[in-house]
Amino acid sequence: MIEKFIENDDTLKKWRRFKSRKLAVISCWLMGLACLLSFSAEFWANSRPLVLKFNQNIYFPVLKDYHPSSFGDEKGLIVDYHNLELDSERGDFALWPVIQWDPFESNKEVESYPSEPTSENWMGTDDRGRDILTRLLYGLRYSITFAFLVWLLTFVVGTILGGIMGYFGGRTDFWGQRIVEILSTVPQFFLLIIIISIFKPTLILLVILSSLFGWIGISYYVRGEYLKNRKKEFIEAARALGAGHTRIFFKHLLPNSLSPIITFSPFVIAGNITALASLDYLGFGLTPPTPSWGELLNQAQKHFTEGWWLAIYPSLALFLTLTMLSLIGEGVRDAMDPKE
Repeated sequence: MIEKFIENDDTLKKWRRFKSRKLAVISCWLMGLACLLSFSAEFWANSRPLVLKFNQNIYFPVLKDYHPSSFGDEKGLIVDYHNLELDSERGDFALWPVIQWDPFESNKEVESYPSEPTSENWMGTDDRGRDILTRLLYGLRYSITFAFLVWLLTFVVGTILGGIMGYFGGRTDFWGQRIVEILSTVPQFFLLIIIISIFKPTLILLVILSSLFGWIGISYYVRGEYLKNRKKEFIEAARALGAGHTRIFFKHLLPNSLSPIITFSPFVIAGNITALASLDYLGFGLTPPTPSWGELLNQAQKHFTEGWWLAIYPSLALFLTLTMLSLIGEGVRDAMDPKE
């Protein structure tokens, strides 16, 4: 299907080379399925019914909040759907999601936290009685969002700055590289921890701070591509036809310098997921009780002897995600290899 929309022969060859890497293609499908499940997690893991029929009325609690008075409770503030009395004779019913826990709800039926896997909590609970599978599912949403935004911001900045240095060369390139060399010597991770400890960490703040120095790596490769391509015949022809710097920069040079950007993207996204997990593990990441893989690993360290499931399942989720992204990256790298 995709081949119908690809007109460039070189691009079509790259797509076919990528498609021939079966592990990369399978990883793409699995990663897409995992993201779909995570970003629609309310329909798979929630403490509210998907559809509820009560007293001849149809409700959609997963999509809308209802006042307890709608169900005959005049004194309550929050609807407890688990204990809602349904009369089957008048046709009442509730259609529940597969996992009947939300990421912030504690299982009060167990004696102590963390509790081992049961039929109610398939992967056990954390040290506050919250379902681990639910928090893993919701946590992937934050990990992917963080990783994608940091990748987008760093690659846009790195592409523009690296392209400017490579395109103009001369003093612009000389002084630009000196600034990049100075910034690259900064201990980025420790500086990030220091800044986060001063401010209240939010997802947007973490993205911005993580992007402060993340653009440096990709700028080297884009600069090299621009230096290589700026003297080629098609650029000289564009100049002869009167094309300006902006048109040459974005229309002619950028499309022919995308190889490092495309090749490194899966690996950079995987690295960003690891970075967020590391920050959450150290306590400098997302503010609790936000679902986080790193926070679960931090709990595993505290309850290592009596809570093996806290270490196994988050580690397995992180391992599988990074493995799939690495396989996708290897497939993209092989497809973009000019020697193939």
